[in-house]
Amino acid sequence: MSTDKINSTFRAFRNRNYALFFCGQSVSQIGTWMQRTAVSWVIFSLTHSAFMLGVAVFAQQFPSFLLSLVGGVVSDRHSRHKILLITQTASMIQAILLAALILTNHYIIWEILTLSVVLGIINAFDVPARQPMVHEMVNDKEDIANALALNSAMVNIARLVGPALSGIVLQAFGAGICFSINALSFIAVLTSLLLMKLPKFNPPAVKKKVIHELAEGFQYLTQTPAIGIIILLITVMSLLILPYDTILPVFAKVIFKGNAATFGYITSFMGLGAILGSLFFASLKKGANVRKVLLIVIAVLGIGLIIFSRISQFAWAMPFAVLIGFGSLMPMTACITTIQIEATPNMRGRVMSYVAVSYFGMLPLGSLLIGAISQKITAPLTMLCQGIIAIIIAVTFSGFFKTDKPGRQKTTDVMPSEI
Repeated sequence: MSTDKINSTFRAFRNRNYALFFCGQSVSQIGTWMQRTAVSWVIFSLTHSAFMLGVAVFAQQFPSFLLSLVGGVVSDRHSRHKILLITQTASMIQAILLAALILTNHYIIWEILTLSVVLGIINAFDVPARQPMVHEMVNDKEDIANALALNSAMVNIARLVGPALSGIVLQAFGAGICFSINALSFIAVLTSLLLMKLPKFNPPAVKKKVIHELAEGFQYLTQTPAIGIIILLITVMSLLILPYDTILPVFAKVIFKGNAATFGYITSFMGLGAILGSLFFASLKKGANVRKVLLIVIAVLGIGLIIFSRISQFAWAMPFAVLIGFGSLMPMTACITTIQIEATPNMRGRVMSYVAVSYFGMLPLGSLLIGAISQKITAPLTMLCQGIIAIIIAVTFSGFFKTDKPGRQKTTDVMPSEI
């Protein structure tokens, strides 16, 4: 690869604040995936219940659904830098408490679920602030798309490395060490935030009631159907398809007759697929029909789920785990990138809060649904049905996107007089 090509691929690193953020988040995301993998394994080891796996996901993500709209308003009203310092510190404390419970061997499942609820509340304020803050860290606005693509690659690399490390650590040292490593990983992101030099935050001149600001955000979405359709797609995917990972511990322990390391490897192979998906997305030529690519990738995800669900041998299933990873995170990356670029600056936090609501609202409900169905009809048959539904979604939304005119949506700010 030529020097010019490398400089082009990583050009967002020219922005000091973004480079610091990327380095800190890279470490923290690996710790986050280690904890996520360990929590699922601990829950399944304690209960041997696919339904309880769904309850665990619900406990963490439903609070985010309830509070994300408020988090979006807070993000638009206050310094996102200060919000992240608070939420990242709170996340570190949550990881410390989880580690303490496991290491002292005095824990029951409801204590773990309670701490998952706490993390969900924290994320309700963290996500709406963290995503739009990329714009504040990048001085040259032409680098924003590159920064968002690098963000996606960073998350996907963590999804590859974190579960593999978690599986190894779980097998050798136990879940408590996984949670301890995650707690330590927050030191990196907090250090990067403290080293940033950002312009002084100027609060909005007019502060309206929260309900009015939420109404502004909803009105903006009705005026921008291109963004509204994408959020609808995220909602449907989050409810019916993306909760497939809820039942992965069942495949690791029951179908493939493996252990914690097996679970970690499955998730890591999916992470490898997600990295390939990120590279594919980043390589799309300027002017490419992202919405068409999005639907094709969802169909690919459906095919991967169908074939993976029919295989009972670990080694033969892993190529299709890669295919699932390729198709699962790239649609979300494409959706979020499109929304970030097309949304107006003063609405970005609230639009991202609606994205968070559609994701965090439907995913926990979907996890409960998938866990319950899996308990009744088995995990393989449940995943098979999800694959079929994914293909149906791709076909259905192709009709929506044909009537969607991205170039015609209103992107002007919503003025107070319009409320």
